[in-house]
Amino acid sequence: MSIHGILGEQTTDYPTEYSPETLYPIARSMGRDAIGWHDEKLQVGVDWWQAFEMSWLNHQGISQVAIARFSVPASSPFIVESKSLKLYLNSINFTEFASWEEVQALIAKDLSTCVQAEVQVELFVLENDMSGLLIAQPNGVCIDNALADSTDKVALCEHPDASLLSSDKNLDSDNFLESNATQPYTFYSNLLRSNCPVTNQPDWGTLAVSITSNKTINQANMLRYILSFRQHNGFHEQCVEQIFADLSEHYEPSALMVRAWYTRRGGIDINPCRVSDIGLLPKPSRLIRQ
Repeated sequence: MSIHGILGEQTTDYPTEYSPETLYPIARSMGRDAIGWHDEKLQVGVDWWQAFEMSWLNHQGISQVAIARFSVPASSPFIVESKSLKLYLNSINFTEFASWEEVQALIAKDLSTCVQAEVQVELFVLENDMSGLLIAQPNGVCIDNALADSTDKVALCEHPDASLLSSDKNLDSDNFLESNATQPYTFYSNLLRSNCPVTNQPDWGTLAVSITSNKTINQANMLRYILSFRQHNGFHEQCVEQIFADLSEHYEPSALMVRAWYTRRGGIDINPCRVSDIGLLPKPSRLIRQ
């Protein structure tokens, strides 16, 4: 995957005047072409971006601060390059606004123009109106210790390996998440890691899955699969879509939700979520590492 733009530059000039042209779009098709899975289900979901370094001026020239959440639909043709978003947000640090609503409307307009879809923007004050950003806990079973009793060393993979989902290792009954097609089963791992395809810097995250399938899910195999992303170069959105595609192919679920909470970089964290049906879309949240 070849990406150019602000993110790959060694040095950067931070704008001090409002600069919407700083926003740099990246086509989602690049990541989906790499997956090789063009099902329309990859377009059902949301990418939640949370920005913790929001500031602008009121008409007295006094700095205002907030925390922001941007909701980008998975159906948008483009995503925003993360560093370009940081520079854009910095560009309004010294711009005067009459109200929070004006700031919110401007950012929504500019991001929507960049990704060519409607982006929702929320601003949160730092005092008592933080209900939307309280620290949450993933639902379900944590599978991070599923290999604790195994004597096999987990190899480092250059690319994600979906064949690990059907490995014949660690198939003892204690490692199963019992499957029943009438209800979803939910699990998560804090061990998701991948690399930025531009800078090669590591990205850490928590992955959560809710799935309904008539096939048995083995925790150890699932953990091996998640660990196979550790040296993969892919944007956050592409990694979640790869997992969604692989689980769809292997388990043929009647319902599936895959989401990730990535740790913050440059004051911004990115949290993609893909669902087999829009009714399965959870609420946005943040975790303890964010």
